[in-house]
Amino acid sequence: SVPFLIRLFPDVLTKFVFLNFLAFPFRVDLQRPELLLNNTISLYLTTEPGVTVGIWHTVPGSRGAEAWGKDQRWYEEALADAHPVIIYLHGNGGTR
Repeated sequence: SVPFLIRLFPDVLTKFVFLNFLAFPFRVDLQRPELLLNNTISLYLTTEPGVTVGIWHTVPGSRGAEAWGKDQRWYEEALADAHPVIIYLHGNGGTR
């Protein structure tokens, strides 16, 4: 009966394979990464009209003392300085 149900409801199979409806770790506000990760802030970039991408900007530990207590503007300016930027693309789960 399982193959029959999968044939009728292919979206159910997709949900259970990728489990993207679960937010892990549980009961954590991923909009505020600074509560979980040091030197991290949540930003949003508009890539084209109607498309907004959420990012986390994490500065390296060597700049941790400098980043302590800074606001969003400092993190945005840190993206434009001479330090290299590493982009990590996590996949298509819909969450960070």
